[in-house]
Amino acid sequence: MRTLYLFSSAASPVFDIARVVEDAQADGWDVCLGLTPTAARWLDRSLDGLAALTGHPVRWDYRLPGEPDVWPEADAILFAPATFSTFNAWALGITDKFVVGVVAEGIGKRIPMVVMPCVNAAYVQHPQFERSVETLRGAGVTVLYGDGGFVPNQPGQGDPAAYPWRAALDAVRGLPPRP
Repeated sequence: MRTLYLFSSAASPVFDIARVVEDAQADGWDVCLGLTPTAARWLDRSLDGLAALTGHPVRWDYRLPGEPDVWPEADAILFAPATFSTFNAWALGITDKFVVGVVAEGIGKRIPMVVMPCVNAAYVQHPQFERSVETLRGAGVTVLYGDGGFVPNQPGQGDPAAYPWRAALDAVRGLPPRP
């Protein structure tokens, strides 16, 4: 069985993460769930259940030196939803968050990765956003933004139920195997 690291930021689609884990498992993945610290706080009451669902501890912080890694090695990584802050931090190599550190290093390890942002139309007007899209695509990351992926909504007009999770899981399924 192939291992998928499913990483999520604190955006409203994260509240559907248990269903997404189940869908990924139905696609044949062994899922390890990683969250930004804020997403972990949002899901605090569900973390034990999510760990039971995945069979792995849910992680949101770096392990201490000398502690063993509790997850199997990733065959692929899906980062969704990725907020404006997290998306740009990854592209800029700012690794203060565990999940961003893993994906930043994942570029060098050549782990196949998909990211789907969750940002509103005001955020995407910031010049760094488009640079981050280009940077990540240039590094070999599949960025699901625009047609066939996430399309920004107006501020305050997002519908978490409309977040295209299936497109993200299909993109992961279509990734080439890890070299």
